Amino acid sequence: MMTNPAPRVVALAAVVPALLAAGCTMPAGQREEGATRAAARPPAAAGASTARKSSAEAGQNNGQGHLCPAGANVLACRLANYGEFQGAAWTHLPSIGIKYVFMNVPPPDQLEATTKRLARHGLTAAVLRGDTDLSKASCIDELALQLETCSRMGVRFMFLSAKRRGADKQVVYHRLRQAGDIAAKHEVTIALETHPDLATNGDVALETMKQINHPNVRMNFDTANIHYYNRNTDAPTELKKIINYVATVELKDHNGRYKAWDFPALGRGVVDIPQVLRILEKHGYSGPLTIEVEGIKGVQMDEAETKAYIAESAAYVRSLGEFR
Repeated sequence: MMTNPAPRVVALAAVVPALLAAGCTMPAGQREEGATRAAARPPAAAGASTARKSSAEAGQNNGQGHLCPAGANVLACRLANYGEFQGAAWTHLPSIGIKYVFMNVPPPDQLEATTKRLARHGLTAAVLRGDTDLSKASCIDELALQLETCSRMGVRFMFLSAKRRGADKQVVYHRLRQAGDIAAKHEVTIALETHPDLATNGDVALETMKQINHPNVRMNFDTANIHYYNRNTDAPTELKKIINYVATVELKDHNGRYKAWDFPALGRGVVDIPQVLRILEKHGYSGPLTIEVEGIKGVQMDEAETKAYIAESAAYVRSLGEFR
């Protein structure tokens, strides 16, 4: 695994015009699976370092319940970053060099069309987003169908925003353990999002992992959610606590204020993304890295601004190391 030899300041002002000159527009805010988002523009950040081993297809087992090939990490982007302009993502992402996506698990009747659409645009799904209500017994059947879809698409990671919704914790742990058994049969790893109340921070997530105790149920580490849901801590600190259970990572920035919906372009907030990457590299992390830009409450962006925001974020991450 190669790393940039020393931290360096990244001048996005220089990187972004280069993308524009190549015919790429610069992105902006977004929406979270349907909710409106937007974005603002805080000061630029410093960059530093990294390249690492890869992720979402197949290869050797890294001992964390998922398969990883050799090479640089996969760098993906959430289609939901584009909000109402999601249709534009299919052509915009290849134009800025992004070949992998994070997207919703398609319904069975849309599986073939989705697969063909990905192939037509030269894109590969690195992570699929599952969805269910863990407080209901029906969640097992719902997850089973989604995990089968992941397998049929050759996707080894299924993201899940796991919430109790009033159910007893032990019941939820048991259901996630059952889901883990199904995931194992499909050679898929379920990655639980950094959300309350099962994974609010490193300590809570670690307890959840120990309680579920299943190699195919792991964590999705969201760098900005640590700042959004917690006070007096940061992403690198919490990542170190849970690193052995991290299967997927979302790179997202934040302004640092508790519960403030302020998720700017990557490199403009307070999240120490270079340090996060160094920690991942040090621990041999080989899973996918997904760019997530959720925008800023009250700031609306048009399609061109949205594209510019996403391109800026991609340029920033690529300045920190080598990715697929």
